[in-house]
Amino acid sequence: MTSAKPARINARLTAEAARKVAYLERRTGQSTTEVILASIAQYYEAVTNDESTPASKLANAGFVGCAEGPRDLSNSYKGEFTRSLDRKS
Repeated sequence: MTSAKPARINARLTAEAARKVAYLERRTGQSTTEVILASIAQYYEAVTNDESTPASKLANAGFVGCAEGPRDLSNSYKGEFTRSLDRKS
């Protein structure tokens, strides 16, 4: 479906999915086509926004930089871990 002209879709929906589409039509006053197009647009946006790296996902979630520690921990973690274990003994 890469053509620029409108395409017709024939899809089988479960009873639950059909119920949800009918609810959205009643609730929004939109046609089936409008509900489906809006759903596709929202799903497309969610999927394309999910194409970030794992590091950027962690940063966006506020995980990166949420703790304190030595600045060179990525280089000295083994020593820090050993000292931590020694303090527990």
